[in-house]
Amino acid sequence: MTDPTDTRDTGPRVGTPLWAYLAGVSLIGFTALVAAMLGLDPVPLAELARTPLFWVLAVLVVLGELRPVMVSSATQVGGTYPSTMFTFAVLLHLGLPVAVLMQTVAVVLNGVVTRKAWHRVLFNTAQSTLALTSAAAVLGVFGIVPAPEAPWVPSGSDLPAMVLAGVAYFTVRAMLVCGAVALHERRSITRVLRASLGPQSLVYAGLLGLAPLVVVAMSRAPELVPLSVAPLAAVYFTATLSMRRDHQAMHDELTGLPNRKMLIVSTEEALAEARQEERVGLFLLDLDRFKEVNDTLGHPVGDRLLQMVAHRLTHSVRPGDVVARLGGDEFAVLLPSIRDAHAAREVAARLRAALTEPVRLEGMTFDLDGSVGIALYPDHAPDFELLLQRADVAMYLAKEGRTGVELYQPDKDRNSPERLNLLGDLRRAVDNGELTLHYQPKVCLTDGTVHGVEALLRWRHPVYGPIAPAEFIPLAEQSYLMRQLTAYVIDAALQQAAHWWRTGLRVRVSVNVSARDLLGSALPEQLELGLARYELPPAAIQLEVTERILMGDQAYLHETIKALAALGVPLALDDFGTGYSSLIRLQRLAVSEVKIDASFVRRMAESEDDARIVRSIVDLVRSLGLRSVAEGVESDEVALRLAEMGCDLGQGWLFGRPMPPADATAWLQERHAGSDVEYAYHPEVTQTA
Repeated sequence: MTDPTDTRDTGPRVGTPLWAYLAGVSLIGFTALVAAMLGLDPVPLAELARTPLFWVLAVLVVLGELRPVMVSSATQVGGTYPSTMFTFAVLLHLGLPVAVLMQTVAVVLNGVVTRKAWHRVLFNTAQSTLALTSAAAVLGVFGIVPAPEAPWVPSGSDLPAMVLAGVAYFTVRAMLVCGAVALHERRSITRVLRASLGPQSLVYAGLLGLAPLVVVAMSRAPELVPLSVAPLAAVYFTATLSMRRDHQAMHDELTGLPNRKMLIVSTEEALAEARQEERVGLFLLDLDRFKEVNDTLGHPVGDRLLQMVAHRLTHSVRPGDVVARLGGDEFAVLLPSIRDAHAAREVAARLRAALTEPVRLEGMTFDLDGSVGIALYPDHAPDFELLLQRADVAMYLAKEGRTGVELYQPDKDRNSPERLNLLGDLRRAVDNGELTLHYQPKVCLTDGTVHGVEALLRWRHPVYGPIAPAEFIPLAEQSYLMRQLTAYVIDAALQQAAHWWRTGLRVRVSVNVSARDLLGSALPEQLELGLARYELPPAAIQLEVTERILMGDQAYLHETIKALAALGVPLALDDFGTGYSSLIRLQRLAVSEVKIDASFVRRMAESEDDARIVRSIVDLVRSLGLRSVAEGVESDEVALRLAEMGCDLGQGWLFGRPMPPADATAWLQERHAGSDVEYAYHPEVTQTA
């Protein structure tokens, strides 16, 4: 498969070091080519052109230039062309001008057939001419100057001269090509030479070593020269099989991109050569909604889409950057050198911009997008495995927050040692009774009566003191501990509700549940058993679920939702306005209450835009026949405006902060107005609650 990361045909910008290098080598090589042609006597050349040997050699050189011998898919300078053997044989037998002429024609034809860019054709012509010239110069030192009119045939005593000429040929070609690769990919020349010289030298040794045998055949039995193709073909096919196995081991079969194994090698090389003032960047990119394409149109269309994504990504990064496919719709991008986090974000934004261009397949247009996580060496991790893990953490943060691009942040890493220790402490806290519930009232905005309380989990760590719910709840949601935590909260809330109901305070307790709980099968049974144990009706408890849980269609179709509705336990939709709920979802859910997110309510007094949003939500909820609850009510002004809008209930510090059970009981008893369901709210005492 053609390597989609090959960007060598992209012309260098004028004035860059690569442009100057290619221009300089091409100019020197063209000068050497002209000098060689000027030394060619047309009469002997014309006589040589009338011999079958000349055309046999010319055909072999041209054919040998079409397909290189590849011994490793990781060799950065590419393969070695079999034409080397015949060109070097022509140099030894007929001299530099004829060898340069045949090589130039072969390189130009190769460029036409394989559609190489003109700057590559010029450079390849120049570097091969300079390599042949250097080999001819070494032979000249030994007094060997072949020509068409005076062919040279080596003997055993000429072995040192031929070896040194071959070394000169190989050294010049290797240095010139590796220099171009190093500038193109922005890598050190040392790294390129180390990666390329070993495999290249073995192939060159074999090809150049066979050249003198071809010369002997040319001088004594020209008709046997084509037989030299046999060992060459054996070398070619053996190397091709080896390269194919190596390519399969190091590349993704579908896209041709490097796989995880090659990414590891490339990253370790980049880390070993990283400069002190620069960073090494590792990106992890995951396509959004790719599964929908596979499920709707089938895997063949999905595969073609992945191939297009691979092409876009590789042409959105710089030469030398590595784009790899790790599996499925997950890609990685390695930046061997990047200035800082800001530059890394710019590259990530460019990758996402390339992805978001519409794709047309099977007569349909797809709008793609992706989430990118960034980790930098040495800022975030010292090795590949940790870099990849932390890029993965950042990528999931970008996906969860729908931000598109996220840089790794240690304080948000749920897998950090500190957070793992916290998870262990939380497990012990559940067993040791360190967790408690506090209760915050929900009050009618028109008459001040209490319509229920929300149970809020609190944790006082024996060493660190109070731990904010925002610290440990997300941690529990990502682990097996969430169900245990939910079971504890529900049992504690039911126990407290039973105590209140037995004393005449028939107040409904709301409990927050996670997506893991809602989409499981144990929740309805747990609630049914708990209500029976504490002899409570289903109306004594209410479950609050966040709006983000309901973004997927599976949420309201799940059997758990139906079982809760059958049980009679009401549902409330929490944090409304921060997600992507639709009217259809609200209608299909057994929701009796919608809670407006506090971020909008708190800004109502200063922002008319937020006030309009709140009013729209209140009107929407009322039109669906549901009850609206405003969270974060902290001032009389906001409470009055909410009441004017028609909002039913309010919750916030204006009415009461979250209180321990004893304080909440006293608060409810003070406001008990004799009703079995509702409790009075007195504005004059709320500020001290």
